[in-house]
Amino acid sequence: MARILVVDDEMGIRELLSEILGDEGHDVTLAENAAAARSARQSARPDLVLLDIWMPDTDGISLLKEWASSGQLNMPVIMMSGHGTIDSAVEATRIGAMDFLEKPIALAKLLSSVKRALARSAPAEHRPAAPSLAGLGRSATLRDLRRRLEQMAGRSRVIMLRCGPSSFAELAARTLATPGRRWLDLPSITGPVTQEQLDATRGGVIHAGDIATMSRMQQKNLSFAVDRLDRLDARLIASCAPGPTELHLAGWDDALLSRLFEVVLPLPPLADLRDEVPELADEVLKHLADVGEIPARRLTDAARPLLRQHGWPGGYVELVSVLRSAALAALDEELDAPALRPLLRSAGQSALPGLDQPLREAREAFERLYFEHHMEREGGNMTRLAERSGLERTHLYRKLKQLGLAIGRRTEAHD
Repeated sequence: MARILVVDDEMGIRELLSEILGDEGHDVTLAENAAAARSARQSARPDLVLLDIWMPDTDGISLLKEWASSGQLNMPVIMMSGHGTIDSAVEATRIGAMDFLEKPIALAKLLSSVKRALARSAPAEHRPAAPSLAGLGRSATLRDLRRRLEQMAGRSRVIMLRCGPSSFAELAARTLATPGRRWLDLPSITGPVTQEQLDATRGGVIHAGDIATMSRMQQKNLSFAVDRLDRLDARLIASCAPGPTELHLAGWDDALLSRLFEVVLPLPPLADLRDEVPELADEVLKHLADVGEIPARRLTDAARPLLRQHGWPGGYVELVSVLRSAALAALDEELDAPALRPLLRSAGQSALPGLDQPLREAREAFERLYFEHHMEREGGNMTRLAERSGLERTHLYRKLKQLGLAIGRRTEAHD
């Protein structure tokens, strides 16, 4: 059960939300204006606030700013408005609101948004599990990689993932995390790590991250943790692009390097896993929504080829950034090609896709981009698309189906 504060100047909406959320088992407090909301917030910090924008005394945006500037915005806030605009949604998100609901609020959207917000504010041990290779069951390549990782972990307490700085190393490391057991992110500890902190990871996983970026203090913490793995019955997963020789020249301890590089598993760059990127993107979107970072979003069929064709010079970090940006800017649940294309271009997408592919694949990549561009330009109108492309309608439909593009008929009635 969560404590939820509902702030709205309309009595009917307050009572309706109170009834719905109360039926879900939550403890609901009602406030008819900003003054009452301030008082309720001072009495006890709620687990979640549903805040109307338009109120007679102080509008919701101003109240949100007030809480943010005074350090009181330490709970998730969902904005509500019957006169919502994109500008209001963007400003509220920039200040710190987690979501934006337009009135009349659909029941499913309300409950979904509340669930995400409460998941985000829950204690770490109760939060949804982070993505791992275990969730990518359709990809044979990633399934094999997961099996290798699990096999190596069964024989060694330390595994070094050799990869670039923007790889999906943490995704691989999360595969070894056991539900209910502690995950310790070693780089997040800036001071000396304590025995108490390590004891809390007993039977779990210590994630060292990219060791090439570690400070001297973090290197000492890493050495301290490695020496105690057997006693803790824990595993340590690290990643690194340089080899032991380069790290030795940078001043690393040889004994520690020898232990860290006993068992090494190379990870392929994301650019070599383009066919797996859409499935990986599905997992990323689901996790970001589960922890409340974005509203629930899903990829359209037309968006998937774009993700496959992109070179991903920034690796997994770039993928997460593109998806998070697109999801926060989207006004409905679907992420389509037009929403992703500008973000991919800004991330370094080549103007001519597929130049490093065989001719047939490169031609298909170009054709997908060509038809996606003109479908967007013509609003999905097949008559105008046929005229623009110079193809007969039957041939056009066959070509779009072959390329896996959704056939748009939204404006056919106005031909």
